[in-house]
Amino acid sequence: MTRRDMGPRAQSAQNASPSERWLFGGIGAGLIALSLRQSGPSGLLLATTGALLVAGAATGQSLGAAATGVRRTEDDHIQVHKAVTIGKDPQELYAFWRNFENLPRFMDHLESVKVQDGEGQRSHWVAKAPAGTTVEWDAELTADEPGRRIAWRSLEGATVPNEGEVEFRPAPGNRGTEIHVALTYRPPGGTLGASVARLLGEDPNVQIEQDLRRLKRLLEVGHIPTTEGQSSGRKGVMKAEAKMYDNRRTS
Repeated sequence: MTRRDMGPRAQSAQNASPSERWLFGGIGAGLIALSLRQSGPSGLLLATTGALLVAGAATGQSLGAAATGVRRTEDDHIQVHKAVTIGKDPQELYAFWRNFENLPRFMDHLESVKVQDGEGQRSHWVAKAPAGTTVEWDAELTADEPGRRIAWRSLEGATVPNEGEVEFRPAPGNRGTEIHVALTYRPPGGTLGASVARLLGEDPNVQIEQDLRRLKRLLEVGHIPTTEGQSSGRKGVMKAEAKMYDNRRTS
């Protein structure tokens, strides 16, 4: 089911998995032990942080998710909601997104999406994973409202169960279209895996936000600026040009 079909899922009072409670409880205990060897403010900080982690582990609260901003549902799925305004009409944006094979053009974490039937109801996805590996899954279309909304979900057996929805809404003041993207997925390791990944720099919120910025530039400018193979001076010029462009669009 899509997010619209199911509605917001309630947050669980005890939202930490057993493995997460053990991990952060152990880290907390270690910080408390380390604080005994420190004096002054540093020792107090270590002790306070350790106590908070131990308390969270004892009560079942996911401090890892709270500390990293990961949104978790009661069934251990991660939710990402992002939006961007693009100066194109909804029908044009719908047509571009409806061809799922266009998604890797601006979604950096995707290697490929291949449509498996003539109507585009089913598709095969390949995404980048840590250490140069990939994960693959099949997906099916669950909603298709031309010019308004598209939704899809992975089929049974996917390594990373997921579902997504994108809505195309006319922007106020004839400024184009607001694209609203909602993704829900279950990463390996649940919330703990997502929390650790975010601490290591793999933040899905940042990834999707950057993807939508690339989509905006691709459709409004015609290409996505790149700095690969260019000097540091040229990189600075391109960053300045991109910033000026964004300022003009938002003014």
